[in-house]
Amino acid sequence: MPICAPSSDSTSSASGSRAWIVHGLVLGAAAAAAAAAAYLYRRPSGFRSRAVGIIPARFASSRFEGKPLAHILGKPMIQRTWERVMLASSLDHVVVATDDVRIADCCRGFGADVIMTSESCRNGSERCCEALQKLGKSYDIVVNIQGDEPLIEPEIIDGVVMALQRAPDAVFSTAVTSLKPEDASDTNRVKCVVDNQGYAIYFSRGLIPSNKSGKVNPNYPYLLHLGISGFDSKFLMMYPELPPTPLQLEEDLEQLKVLENGYRMKVIKVDHDAHGVDAPEDVEKIEELMRARNIQ
Repeated sequence: MPICAPSSDSTSSASGSRAWIVHGLVLGAAAAAAAAAAYLYRRPSGFRSRAVGIIPARFASSRFEGKPLAHILGKPMIQRTWERVMLASSLDHVVVATDDVRIADCCRGFGADVIMTSESCRNGSERCCEALQKLGKSYDIVVNIQGDEPLIEPEIIDGVVMALQRAPDAVFSTAVTSLKPEDASDTNRVKCVVDNQGYAIYFSRGLIPSNKSGKVNPNYPYLLHLGISGFDSKFLMMYPELPPTPLQLEEDLEQLKVLENGYRMKVIKVDHDAHGVDAPEDVEKIEELMRARNIQ
């Protein structure tokens, strides 16, 4: 049985840029305030204790071909992302999963472990699933970090891992941050709504929630989904076998297949003002932000 279903078609950060986990991990205003003030990951000894970070990367992209190899201030984007991921204290191992030899050679050149995966993987989650099987080691949590997140904070990764460790009823965890007003109508910026216990209700490329006026409410705390997902490893092995769902296909969002099949997803809210690279014009924006933060 094929692992992937047949295809249907820096290491440094400026002061104050740490992302504090303030939602979905703790209950009660006092506890939330304490977590926001001082977050420290502590590796557990029991439930879901072993975690691996996998960075799926492909060369082909309709919006930005060769994106992982695009240079950001002199380094390939995939290297920038890998360097940030390596700072996460919750991960026992980090690998890049790709089907392209150019990306593999680049990653091995800067010291990353690489797993070669099939071209038939339809998305990053399926690529992570295949990479997990090929690793041949036992992990409880798999964190899928998109390779186009060169400024991802390691604290966000640790928070996503902790969210799964503290929510045994969830099989998936992810992170959101405040949506900038200028991104409200951008379909490349995925929005999210959560319930009052920090579980995902829905994700959309459109603005959610919507109101009767059809306009952005400047007083509403809209949420932007970040390019990171934590999977219970047993669920990840099931994920490719779940049939595509209508909402997943309509929105072109992998996480909707999880929700449509009735599984629970824990969401943490973090402070993160840099989004991923979706198009070539985003590279300059990221470089400007890195210069402002003195990130080399």
